[in-house]
Amino acid sequence: MRVLGVDPGLTRCGVGVVEGVPGRPCTLIAYTVVRTDPSADLSLRLLHLDRALTELVAEHRPESVAVERVFSQSNTRTVMGTAQASAIAVLAGARAGLPVQTYTPSEVKAAVTGSGRADKDQVTAMVTRLLRLAAPPKPADAADALALAICHVWRGGTRARLAAAADAVARRTAADAARGGGRR
Repeated sequence: MRVLGVDPGLTRCGVGVVEGVPGRPCTLIAYTVVRTDPSADLSLRLLHLDRALTELVAEHRPESVAVERVFSQSNTRTVMGTAQASAIAVLAGARAGLPVQTYTPSEVKAAVTGSGRADKDQVTAMVTRLLRLAAPPKPADAADALALAICHVWRGGTRARLAAAADAVARRTAADAARGGGRR
């Protein structure tokens, strides 16, 4: 499974692409940070982010997109920019017809480090180790995006299999009901 992870931010938006299967080490495909000028008009910043993410989705052809879920912060202006960038990332995935999953920061930290309270340095160290990189991905936004992608491969793959199994059971139940109740 190839996943494009997005650590949303209006000034710096981390993007990481990995490939893997649940329970196995992932392989790094690419990472980058999309930057926008804080002094530019908001509409132009969002448009730049949209174009960049759309190009990255087209270039890397992920099977799904993982985006960090916006969480409450004391700085309203920061959370608004993050929410806007998050919406652009979700839209880029949906526009490409891809499933999009959001994860809280603590879900990502727990998946990658084993602790939902890990700090940025611990996440970066584990991403470096898990992807067998010679040096940590920089800046931290890129490492966070890679952590999101790894989290989705490991957790999202399991979620997808559970959802598919639930769908199969629902279809069998509906087919049984249509045939007159199933067993006699």
